[in-house]
Amino acid sequence: MNLRDFNATTHKGLFVSKNSHPNFGKKYITRFQLNKKRYVKVLGYEKIDKINLSKAYKLMEDYKLNILNSGKSKKITKKTQIIEKPVKKEDDSSKSILKENNFMKTLLGDYHSIDPVVLQEGIKKTYDLEEMKPYQIELIKMQNYLEKSNKKMIILFEGRDASGKGGAIRRITRYMNGRHYRVVALGKPTETQKHQWFFQKYIEHFPTGGEVVLFDRSWYNRAMVEPIFGFCTKEQHEIFMEDVVNFENDLVRQDIVLIKLYFSVSKSEQLARFESRRTSPLKQWKLSEVDLQAQELWSKFSEKKYEMLKRTSARNAPWNIVRSDDKHKARMEAVKIILNSVDYDDRNYALNFAADDKINISIQNELSRMRKKNDY
Repeated sequence: MNLRDFNATTHKGLFVSKNSHPNFGKKYITRFQLNKKRYVKVLGYEKIDKINLSKAYKLMEDYKLNILNSGKSKKITKKTQIIEKPVKKEDDSSKSILKENNFMKTLLGDYHSIDPVVLQEGIKKTYDLEEMKPYQIELIKMQNYLEKSNKKMIILFEGRDASGKGGAIRRITRYMNGRHYRVVALGKPTETQKHQWFFQKYIEHFPTGGEVVLFDRSWYNRAMVEPIFGFCTKEQHEIFMEDVVNFENDLVRQDIVLIKLYFSVSKSEQLARFESRRTSPLKQWKLSEVDLQAQELWSKFSEKKYEMLKRTSARNAPWNIVRSDDKHKARMEAVKIILNSVDYDDRNYALNFAADDKINISIQNELSRMRKKNDY
């Protein structure tokens, strides 16, 4: 029995199989140590034995109690029969387990009424939020530096639908000073805007000194979404592709800190997120007609993505590619990219600011990968 095939549960010593048997469901096992002996037992299967997390926990506790009781009742015969006294270490171990279980119950409350999967997701979310907090403190320090130095920052969040842009923006801005940042998500252009210089409607929202502006989708709509859905002509698309690098170079020359983030989600993960939006009443508002076509148009989006990254990543304004199948890791890398773009005061060098090269992908590696296959 290989423990690598099992996931740890919220109960110490209790594990559930990663894969589910088509007829029996997932397998529960227990593995723990008592009095220098290791015990392993198959508790049963989810479907055929009708076992859930709470029932598996009860079976594990019964098994432990049975081992403890059998240890107490053993007899040793030399000249006379002597009832073996409980070993103190065993007592200490069982007390420790009970103490730990009682502590966990006080934290979890009425956990029996909650789906174990939901409970595990909630616990993971708590750990993720705690891991993020030291970096969110650094974002506040960065804001203070921008305000004192009167610097301006623009952050572009681009990526396919359901790639995690909105969630990343919420984590980044959660504790930031609301007076010194704005999130901009522009809708369809008005009749007036249709006849303006294309960049004009974005320039209207640019930051003042000491301010950060985060664009939830940006002028790069014209590089991907608009040409695919026919919202611009081929000529308008080509003019944009020729002009945008110079436009961004001008912004950088004007002492604006420009950060371009592309959240890269895989096709299978995008489909799973769309399905979650479709089935969850809390997320159905996110599902749009464009979303429903995203999977069918995957290859076309890949072609436009490749062209955009290749033609618009410049030394002064490079693209930062963030793998976003794991939302928490993607958010962590996005925060690091932002913090590394400015040499702000009082940086906490005890934190790890190095890029995770499995999540934060160089533009060269992304283009190379896309030439071989278009799964991102």
